[in-house]
Amino acid sequence: MRRFVFAFLVLALARPALADDGQVKRLIADYEAYGRADSPIQAGREGDRAALGQMPDVTPAADARRAQALEGFKKRLSGISDSGLSPEGQLNRNFLAWTLDRSLQSLSFDEARMPFNSDGGFNQTMGYLATTTPVRSQADAEAWIARLRALPRYYQDNIANARRGISTRFTQPRTTVEQVIDHARSQAMAPVESDVLMTPLKILPPTISPADQARLRSEAETVIKDQVRPAQEAFVTFLTSEYLPVARADLGARSLPGGEAYYRWLVADHTTTDLTPDQIHEIGQSEVRRIRQEMETVMAETGFKGDFKAFQAYLRSDPRFYATSREALLEKASRIAKRIDDQLPGWFATLPRLTYGVRPVPADIEATYTTGRYFGGSPAQGVAGGFMVNTSRLDQRPLYELPALTLHEAVPGHHLQIALGDELTDVPAFRRAADVTAFTEGWGLYSEKLGGEMGIYQDAYERFGRLSYEMWRACRLVADTGMHWKGWTLDQARACFTDNTALSSLNIEVELARYVSWPGQALAYKIGEMKIVQLRSRAQAALGDRFDIRRFHDAVLLGGPLPLSLLEQRIDRWIAQEKRR
Repeated sequence: MRRFVFAFLVLALARPALADDGQVKRLIADYEAYGRADSPIQAGREGDRAALGQMPDVTPAADARRAQALEGFKKRLSGISDSGLSPEGQLNRNFLAWTLDRSLQSLSFDEARMPFNSDGGFNQTMGYLATTTPVRSQADAEAWIARLRALPRYYQDNIANARRGISTRFTQPRTTVEQVIDHARSQAMAPVESDVLMTPLKILPPTISPADQARLRSEAETVIKDQVRPAQEAFVTFLTSEYLPVARADLGARSLPGGEAYYRWLVADHTTTDLTPDQIHEIGQSEVRRIRQEMETVMAETGFKGDFKAFQAYLRSDPRFYATSREALLEKASRIAKRIDDQLPGWFATLPRLTYGVRPVPADIEATYTTGRYFGGSPAQGVAGGFMVNTSRLDQRPLYELPALTLHEAVPGHHLQIALGDELTDVPAFRRAADVTAFTEGWGLYSEKLGGEMGIYQDAYERFGRLSYEMWRACRLVADTGMHWKGWTLDQARACFTDNTALSSLNIEVELARYVSWPGQALAYKIGEMKIVQLRSRAQAALGDRFDIRRFHDAVLLGGPLPLSLLEQRIDRWIAQEKRR
């Protein structure tokens, strides 16, 4: 008996100690505290007033400190095994492991060397903050002015990073730089009094005296004129005199030094899968063929007598499909949004408390901006989410696409998913705020498809618009891998969109510019959507009549954004639980 007890003790000592959820929670608490200290923008969104006057540190020294801190968290995490953890504890542990590896890999590629693209970048960060930062007190106003004062250094540090990109030949293509120059020039030439950076101070609370309101606005205008404008002008000079002459001629990321490994990582990062670029290219081509057949069927339902190309021309040119004023487009989008709101309880058991608005894309960025976008809200700051509709170039914004766009960007797409995630109380903050493109954009595209079941599309033209949007995402798989992996030209990439979608020419060109300058991101949408559809089919097959779509949507959304492998594990556990109910 003593020998048995001794042997048992020896074996027990040889095994790693069983972990418990408390160990993971303590590590996560430390990691989240580090994240708030490192990211003043995120900390400000969460209510940290001191952070509202700061900008991130983007210097190489800061990145080195980040890498050291992240390696420390990774080492601590490696000492915690899955054994003894609850399912939720295992999920938290595995998600943190994925997050740390992802951040460390990004730092290893020194992505800071390329701090801008055609769709955004450091020079547009403050404009976004200006439209999402409320001012409800004098302290809030002074914090915004402090952030304006911090902006020139933020410009200088990002320009220094881009210079490092020049010296290592890690640059954007020339076509991208030309677009960024145009936007940077318009920023530097904007009248100070109407600059987007003045937005938070336009309407100040009555608790601030008229004299103080005037003083605060005057102080902000002075900072913009004397400090921000010179920084913006220096950026234009840098782009035109230093960056443009040496910007790369090739479009593909594979042409960068170390580009093959870099693009493989981008594919893995944005899709959260181990799919290769070639596999994704094949998936895209297969999806293009499938969706094209559906589009041909719906086209026939409209009664149109010509061929597919003639139908495309008809949709892109007939005035009946276009709004005649900016306000009319916003009103149409708002009406669609409320029709969707009316149907949500039948499809979702849990809905967010945070509301959203339908707003125009800010005028200073609308010319090169996408057709629509979602701006996240903040319950802590009292800011609603925003479904942003591009109201410029109305002849390029067809109404038959508007239901799909609204379903994706507002509800049940980005607003519902992101706001619901922000309001979760039993999910760690680092998971709630995670940027998992395959999940977020996959959910957005799934929402477009779900809109058909919800009865949102009112005629064959709107259903064709939905299919055109799905084709758009399938073509992304083909075009992104084509340009960045197979060496395609822009014309080769453009062909998929012009031949198979009803997208306007402007939309196609804006999107192509985005794919060129932001490799890999475009792959997330279709890969994520296909996984969600696959998991729903699996659940329906396993549960039969017991399948509840409202509970399935809760299972997908109430864990926050997850890499697709962890989402699959979560849904498999949910299916097993549903079988036991």
